[in-house]
Amino acid sequence: MAIPQQLKNTNTAQLLSLAIFGVLILLYAPILLHWLDGWLHKNISTEHEYFSHGMIGLPFAAYLVWLGRKQWQRLPDCIHPLGAILLLVGGVFYLSGVTEWVNLSLPTILAGLCLWFKGVPGLRLQGFSLLLVFLAAPTAVPYLITPYTLPLQSFIAGTAGFILNQFGMAVTVDSVNLYVGGRIVEVAPYCAGLKMLFTTIYVSLMLLYWTDSLSSRRTTSWFLMLAVVISITANIIRNTALTFFHGTGQEGAFKWLHDSWGGDLYSACMLLLLVPLLNRINSYFSTVEESEVQAEN
Repeated sequence: MAIPQQLKNTNTAQLLSLAIFGVLILLYAPILLHWLDGWLHKNISTEHEYFSHGMIGLPFAAYLVWLGRKQWQRLPDCIHPLGAILLLVGGVFYLSGVTEWVNLSLPTILAGLCLWFKGVPGLRLQGFSLLLVFLAAPTAVPYLITPYTLPLQSFIAGTAGFILNQFGMAVTVDSVNLYVGGRIVEVAPYCAGLKMLFTTIYVSLMLLYWTDSLSSRRTTSWFLMLAVVISITANIIRNTALTFFHGTGQEGAFKWLHDSWGGDLYSACMLLLLVPLLNRINSYFSTVEESEVQAEN
């Protein structure tokens, strides 16, 4: 009798999981499709586009959940009271109609479900996937940050002007404006590279997790720091090229790099540099650790 009872419990748990999954699909499929459409066609607010890294992060999060499904099933059922609170908060967020709150309701409800069914161990198991979902949910954070980007804008404008002057172009820099060839190019707040920086940090976290390097504080710190440097440098080069194209009347090239798929291609090439960088850092610190162990022995 024990085996049929166990099968019955298993079937009930599976049916409940499928029911919850179905409800989540019904609630969030329209929202996720709205996000995807905005990211692909850039027909939504600039702030929304800052979270386009979700196109790779959300599928990766789902893949991690699938990989850990057996571990999830082996965890004992454990209801944590915080799960009910998060589910309630997520429900209020969803029903509020406020765009940012509705978006944040997804990671909130998912975290609540983890705590409700498996407690803290379940939340810990799905922690990184939840982090990816949270960081991909469009919010007003870029809008709140842009007023404080003036120093970065001025630095990019000054550096781009310096580089072009070295190539013989007569460029005058005035705060965030560059004057070249009788034309003006402004390094606007949304040209300060925040989107590229957000994407770089997001992809860097994915690479660190995938290579099991997050456990090393030294590797994580150095990799994120160098990734930020690469992102800022790449944005300076991009703004320099945009200034050159606009100043020399090459409007086709300017629009290709600024508004068309050229900018996406440029960002993708920059992100590819993160892979050999992380491999190099891992190799270096592995050698250092081996040397330290040999010195202790």
